[in-house]
Amino acid sequence: MVTIYPFKGLHPSDEAFKTVPSVPYDVIERDEAAAEIAENPNTLLRVIRTDAELLDTDPYDDAIYERAKEMFAKFKADGLFVEDEKDAYYIYRITLGGQTFTGLVSCVSVAEYKDDTIKKHELTRYEKEEDRTRHIDAVSAHTGQVFLLYKDGGDVLATLKAMADAKQPIGEYTSKGGNLHQLYRVDAEEEVAKITEMFSAIPNLYIADGHHRAKSSANVYDRRLAENRVTPDAERFMSVLFAHDSVTIYGYHRLIRDLAGLNADQFLSDLRLRFDVTQIKKVDVKKNAVPALEKGEDMHVIHLYLESNWYELTRKADENADAIERLDVSVLQNLVLDDMLAIFDPRGDPRISFVGGIVPLADVIKDVDSGEFSAAFIMQPVTAQQVIDVADAGLIMPPKSTWFEPKLLSGMVIHEIH
Repeated sequence: MVTIYPFKGLHPSDEAFKTVPSVPYDVIERDEAAAEIAENPNTLLRVIRTDAELLDTDPYDDAIYERAKEMFAKFKADGLFVEDEKDAYYIYRITLGGQTFTGLVSCVSVAEYKDDTIKKHELTRYEKEEDRTRHIDAVSAHTGQVFLLYKDGGDVLATLKAMADAKQPIGEYTSKGGNLHQLYRVDAEEEVAKITEMFSAIPNLYIADGHHRAKSSANVYDRRLAENRVTPDAERFMSVLFAHDSVTIYGYHRLIRDLAGLNADQFLSDLRLRFDVTQIKKVDVKKNAVPALEKGEDMHVIHLYLESNWYELTRKADENADAIERLDVSVLQNLVLDDMLAIFDPRGDPRISFVGGIVPLADVIKDVDSGEFSAAFIMQPVTAQQVIDVADAGLIMPPKSTWFEPKLLSGMVIHEIH
């Protein structure tokens, strides 16, 4: 069963809530971070993307991590952060597009990450893992959260919502996109005990986003244990827990640069050997997905944009397939990208690009219309249950399979490793 922990959160002081929170370190490029810092010198990017202020320095140089340590200390000394006096849980509420998401900020156990009580579905890359390991160790804090899912078998989410509704947020931040991020503190002993008890009945947590942050936190624990400087805070890492059926997942679309020497007619002819192919007369490109003409859990559905025309590709699912083989992205990879286009390594092949999230189809297909790419495959989103099935089976999702919403900010609350 799951163990979660309240903690003495470090969060922006009243006015600093307007300026300190930032996008996570891994969703912004170095030059973009530099521009954000120039506009707002109080942004947490000065701590989590210090390479943006040391543009002539290798991003993995020791100086980068030393600067992060110095900037974090400066933010605290300047009064941009305050630490709560009591252990608390924090309810993190995000409102975007008329929809409100409610998550619980808590610490979770490195030991439960290692023994797969906290389940994974993605591989980590060493260079990214090592970067965050060094960062966490340098600043002695978890500045970003791991996005976790739980299966709510009772009234966990309803209880968290009721607790938040009865309180005033201790701070809030409105992003440039107009999304409202609010943080509520839960430190009354009976409420803290109630939350801890509710989650103790949940068998597993599932990483939705933040595999590198989780692995890096475990690495920091291992290093400090080996160096005889481990503390209880190092045995835990900060997370935000969302009910699995309360989040939104968007498709991750594929742009294909060339058709491996085939023309459009030849490509469609080969596709018809593998799928039922139906041309679609009209698609609303202001939306971010193409509604499936043929629906059903036993059907794979993929949409293709090719030479200004739209097509639906369908194929009956194999009832004997495992959790990975049942994914549309796996069918596309195996039958089209591998077999027809010789794109065997989607992570590294320059002939494929990915577009995910709340992006209008018009923004996806414009690069096909311009001639930069030859085709676009528009993917239906996977479900949270599919992600859980993959993790429960101990399998790994194909690259770029999921785009989870809401996107969390860094700096709403921080867990220090005392």
